[in-house]
Amino acid sequence: MTVVAPDATTMRAVLGHFASGVVVVTASGPAGPLGFTCQSFASLSLDPPLVTLSPARTSSTWPRIRDVGVFCVNVLADDHERYSNGFARSDTNKFAGVAWRPSPSGAPVIDGVCAWVECRLWREYDGGDHTIAVGHVQHLEADASRAPLLFHRGRYGVEDMRRTA
Repeated sequence: MTVVAPDATTMRAVLGHFASGVVVVTASGPAGPLGFTCQSFASLSLDPPLVTLSPARTSSTWPRIRDVGVFCVNVLADDHERYSNGFARSDTNKFAGVAWRPSPSGAPVIDGVCAWVECRLWREYDGGDHTIAVGHVQHLEADASRAPLLFHRGRYGVEDMRRTA
């Protein structure tokens, strides 16, 4: 096995072998709903109930959500590629054609998601070219009948690894 220096291209290729879910982080801003796509999301603690997400420092949406202080993490379902792609874009009306309802705090919960987790921003930490945000869970709900949208090796879904390895 050849050891390769960890440049950005190599990091992306190697870490892409770890399948991740895809979420859209939303909030109710003063000028209307806000949202962005995020792959870096995980459960952190049960007591207190905490989750982490890591928006890119280049995100123009995260600072506005941070200012609101309350956000909703929408765990996308396997038929939500259009939401993942749409909320990843900048300078567009990301909520055009997106059906949603308000969470208890008013943050958008996208219709048909696998789960949603409403949080109050608890802490932020330096994460290099990303920010590590920790949310204190306020409310959450899941729909066990929905399968998650997965991202693996630069594509949505996870192919049979025996055939693609």
